[in-house]
Amino acid sequence: MAKKPAAKKRSTTKRQYDDILYEVKDQVAWATINRPRVLNAFREQTLDELIDALKSTREDPSIACAVVTGAGDKAFSAGGDFYAMKRLTFVNGAMWNDRMQGLAMTIRGLPIPVIAMVNGWCMGGGHELALWCDLVIASENAVLGQTGARVGACPTVGATQYLPRIIGERLAREMIFCARRFSAKEAVEIGLINKCVPQSELLKETLTWCETIKGHSPQTLRMTKKSLNFESDLLYASWQHGMELLAHVWGSEESLEGMDAFLAGRKPDFQKFRMRNKRALEDYLEGCAQDLNAPPSMRRK
Repeated sequence: MAKKPAAKKRSTTKRQYDDILYEVKDQVAWATINRPRVLNAFREQTLDELIDALKSTREDPSIACAVVTGAGDKAFSAGGDFYAMKRLTFVNGAMWNDRMQGLAMTIRGLPIPVIAMVNGWCMGGGHELALWCDLVIASENAVLGQTGARVGACPTVGATQYLPRIIGERLAREMIFCARRFSAKEAVEIGLINKCVPQSELLKETLTWCETIKGHSPQTLRMTKKSLNFESDLLYASWQHGMELLAHVWGSEESLEGMDAFLAGRKPDFQKFRMRNKRALEDYLEGCAQDLNAPPSMRRK
């Protein structure tokens, strides 16, 4: 009997997740944060799903590149979901930090280029997500920034490591200390992203990039990505240091004040912490002057 012709493999592969959408279509893996009601802010489950989805690309060598984006037209990602981050403390914060670093290392460790397709808000941890990617293309309505100083969080999961190398020390410090935002057009000018296009052209231009990559040697892409990562891979110790610093931030009064204020739509009152610390230091110095830093029997009469 004549053999039946082999069934053609489907060109589209889908995995089912709760917080993200994922599919492989025409040799491109698409990972989309699907939480538009919270501007695609991510929680623990979102990070786990992104890691799982992107790691799965290793199982299919025909995949040429991956695209990370956010659902809807309002946000790529607004960063961490405050309802998730408000639950963090020094005890459990490492579990969040490990997920963030795990996603970063997954993206950087993939043997294929990863493109961030940015539409709308790209802030805080969402901006760090874009920093981890190899290429960034954004629509004209995109806004990129680091909000940690405004909300009592620390952008030590890539921003403090990569921003100085991408846009220079001065602008990086302004972006972090002053929570300065950049429009997509400004971001291109300072080298923060690769390209800015009209919103209506974002998907088309991203697909053009993907087609270009598909025509290039996968071996070369793998080797050169590894080589390009060499210097910044040496920043791993800085990441670990940053994770420990961040662990002390989670659950602190200042971080909760920042996040509560954001959720309530009011301006945070960080001044009260400065003044409380001032009083505490004055008490300490006064105690030194009064010999309170010596055993009672040795203090001046």
